[in-house]
Amino acid sequence: MRLFFPFIFLLFFVQCKQQENTTQEQNNTIRVAVFDGHGGAQTCIWETVAALKLDPEMNVRTITTADIANNVLDSIDAIVIPGGGGSRQFLNLSALNRQRIKDFVAAGGGAVGICAGAYLFSNTPDYACMQLNGAQAIDIEHDNRGHGISKFTLTEEGKKIFPELANRDTLYVMYYEGPVFVKNKSDTISYKTLAIMESDVHEEGNAPKNMTNNKPFFITNYYGKGRVFSSIAHPEATPGMIWMIPRMVRWTLNLPLKEYKSEVVNPDIFNREILMSVSDLKQESAYYQTFLYGSPEEKIVALDWLQSKHSWSAKRWVQGLLFDADPQVRVRAAQYIADTHYLHYLPDLKAAYNSEKDPQTKEQLKEQLDKLENIGTTLLNETVQEK
Repeated sequence: MRLFFPFIFLLFFVQCKQQENTTQEQNNTIRVAVFDGHGGAQTCIWETVAALKLDPEMNVRTITTADIANNVLDSIDAIVIPGGGGSRQFLNLSALNRQRIKDFVAAGGGAVGICAGAYLFSNTPDYACMQLNGAQAIDIEHDNRGHGISKFTLTEEGKKIFPELANRDTLYVMYYEGPVFVKNKSDTISYKTLAIMESDVHEEGNAPKNMTNNKPFFITNYYGKGRVFSSIAHPEATPGMIWMIPRMVRWTLNLPLKEYKSEVVNPDIFNREILMSVSDLKQESAYYQTFLYGSPEEKIVALDWLQSKHSWSAKRWVQGLLFDADPQVRVRAAQYIADTHYLHYLPDLKAAYNSEKDPQTKEQLKEQLDKLENIGTTLLNETVQEK
């Protein structure tokens, strides 16, 4: 009997300790939801989720309009609206869910809008939007103006949130027909500009020149007790800059800005502007046919060219090439995925490696698999010091 009571006490102590650790773990978890509704581009959703998962302190899930109506916002800390079509996202959410999101932010939640999400957050006359960030999109009739790796500069405010980039005069990130913002003078919300777009994107859609350059690229604002981050660009689609997305979420929640390893914080991957021309788009489209019917040699040439242009469309095509009949095509596709940090295809790359029969090809696939897996574990414990 005497031994029984110490045993009960020890068991009680262990259970309490486990409960305390679980509670501590839950308290340290940042609960982030990515909106997955009509209007969100599938690749944008994939890339946003993968970018957020770079931060192991973030518990990431996708949510739908039904989830929002069922009060999912009560169980998250921040919401991210990814790229796609802002007006279609607006219609998919409809009035009640849009108001739920606004109430969520006003009560202290975080909100990040990327490209179409930034459009959705704006206050643009004659456009379906939520009036969350105080900005107005102009020249919306030419919103299909083009895309590519664009150059931008950080403001002093931007350097505080992204101090890893503070010493660089010019930076590069993917832009895809994002909004051209100016201040909406009738809106009471004031925003801070964190980055300036330096590229003049006008190749497609008969867009006028000198509309995108010298316009805000990243803006932040307060909305009630909450914070809003609007990104005109697509860091989640830019190798070396993907980490900027979880950093944006941390800012919206006023959380410490954690440091990420050099494998993922790598602004040197792109050091020049790469804007897709009309002729480039035709070549890109032709290479789709190459993947369908071309020889192994032609497929490798296509992959080389598409990677050099950081093709937006090719990321949907390259996945299947991991299982091409030719081993060199399989290896080149694996390299493409690893070089572009396309973490969403990590399970496919693992499957290609596990099912590979040729020893030499298997070894080459393993090299690319190791590179991509290393990208996926990139949070350091240190807190970034704001400049």
